[in-house]
Amino acid sequence: MKNSDAPNYKYVFVCGLQRSGTSILARNIGRFPHCTVFKNTGAIEDEGQYLQDVYPTNNELGGTGWYGFDPQAHLTEQSPLLTAENVGRRRASWHRYWDNDRSICVEKTPGNLLMTRFLQAAFPNSYFVVIQRHPVAVSLANQRWKKSMASLRTGFEHWLNCYGIYEEDKRHIRRVYELRYEDYVTNSSRYHAEIAQFIGTEVPQTDMEELAGVHNRKYFDRWRQLLTDSPFRQYYRHLVQKYESQFMRYGYSLTNLPGEDEQLLTEEQESSMLGNMYSRAADIHAIGWRLLTRTKGGSRRLIRRLLPTSVKERVKLHLAQSPEEKTRRGTD
Repeated sequence: MKNSDAPNYKYVFVCGLQRSGTSILARNIGRFPHCTVFKNTGAIEDEGQYLQDVYPTNNELGGTGWYGFDPQAHLTEQSPLLTAENVGRRRASWHRYWDNDRSICVEKTPGNLLMTRFLQAAFPNSYFVVIQRHPVAVSLANQRWKKSMASLRTGFEHWLNCYGIYEEDKRHIRRVYELRYEDYVTNSSRYHAEIAQFIGTEVPQTDMEELAGVHNRKYFDRWRQLLTDSPFRQYYRHLVQKYESQFMRYGYSLTNLPGEDEQLLTEEQESSMLGNMYSRAADIHAIGWRLLTRTKGGSRRLIRRLLPTSVKERVKLHLAQSPEEKTRRGTD
């Protein structure tokens, strides 16, 4: 086994918000010659954030659609966490799950987007592959994760906040490659070739995982319906008025969607006085849902801690029984 501190290792960090295609992108890069990704870790999506104890995980900072608002999520080379002991401990914990006979180590965690400078300082021979996806698709997709429910307004703010921090930090990064989910879907082979050249390897001859454009289309169709047919369309038009110019700086539009020839709204349709009121109501609803979901989860964990072992074993036995067994025992 090679020494995990050997200078010939390269470290490739895949960055991008949840639901931006980071997982499939990292797995595909892991198929390149000389590359290795985490495998069989038992962690969610085999993400490196769950295999270390140096910095808090995204979930510990609020979860999907929220963690980027926490100042602890943004780490730079000035962080007090950047000590020789912490760097060595994290290297050791990650190399435990990499194939150390391969020289290019790939790690994917959404929060990497806010830690590029920190990771570069800890791993000097590092490369960053940063992917962006349309904020409508990201925000609507994240709403499916009920435990960290966020309103669309919060989702848009989180997208802008995280990529805004990254844009500032990017000036300090030596090696970075950027791509868009929408482009990756339509021409993945081009981006695989460019990324392979960027990190110093070749594109493999094996089949790669493919992304389907239908996923974006689903969210764009939903957004169109919200803007035009929803009883709360004034809320969504209010979001267009508030955020359109901000997303345009990144080349995205809330009214001219990829693959669409027509603008969804005219300027006169964009908002009304009700929009701001609906926006506040949506935020309150999302926060209430988060509190309810997390309270339920916390209550269950508390109950499990307090129950005697004998009672917990009886509950497990009961849950493991088939419906027929439960019925028979109830009628005995």
